[in-house]
Amino acid sequence: MTKPENPVRAGRTPAAYLAGAALLLGCAALGVGVYPGAARAEAVTAGAWRPIFDARTLDGWTPKIAGHPAGDNYRQTFVVDHGAIRVSYAGYDLFKNQFGHLFYKTPFKAYRLRLTYRFLDPGLPDTPTWARSNSGVMFHSQSPESMTLDQSFPVSVEFQLLGDKRDAPKATGAVCTPGVNITFDGVQAKDHCTPPVNGPTIANGTWTKLELEVLPNGEVSQKINGVTVQHYAGLTYDPKDTVAPGAQAYLAAHGDAPITEGYIALQSEGHPVEFKDIEIQELTAR
Repeated sequence: MTKPENPVRAGRTPAAYLAGAALLLGCAALGVGVYPGAARAEAVTAGAWRPIFDARTLDGWTPKIAGHPAGDNYRQTFVVDHGAIRVSYAGYDLFKNQFGHLFYKTPFKAYRLRLTYRFLDPGLPDTPTWARSNSGVMFHSQSPESMTLDQSFPVSVEFQLLGDKRDAPKATGAVCTPGVNITFDGVQAKDHCTPPVNGPTIANGTWTKLELEVLPNGEVSQKINGVTVQHYAGLTYDPKDTVAPGAQAYLAAHGDAPITEGYIALQSEGHPVEFKDIEIQELTAR
């Protein structure tokens, strides 16, 4: 998603980050995975894990690429190869800012999502600098059919993924919010992307485990390789958003209402990436 170089969000003060870092170092010494500010987990009943990708076809998934209608897999941007969904640019000469997303057919409310991903090389020559080794998993998203033709990013929350072939090392696991507001410890975030306190920098070509948890009460946790790197809540639409151009009418229709469900989508931003072992476990409050 868009530029991860944005500064830390308001409400996440430098002092809070330093305190959080100290807590994480202490927990690491004890072998405990903790994220500062995370509340006690909500009691939930979990269903069975089930795959939402059959490892053979794109059945159940809909592409939406900027400049093209929903359902048009322009130049085979999304393909299946050796059991993985690959964001492929084999059919492209240039990227031309044709950002894309591949949406699963069913919206979800509360769930755990897990998958593995890896970045491949090289990207396209005109991929924006900030988009190199950059992708993401969008969730609580609008549907692909509700996006305007030239809309680059759906109204959604993004679990951002970054590789190491970038202008400068960046940790993976940021949260970005096209058209959405979120809160950290009850304070509304002001910047578009928030980097993780403790996210790792992972070399391209390395299979990496992603886990996302969206609780019935709206709390969200992001994990990379089993370590929590983000915890936030308070998802609402942002009618003042400027990051998702083309979505103004959609946002105006929703005002600042809470977001309690939406679609999951995999992102294409001009750099090849693969996703596999995609499974979901739905949750209900006890």
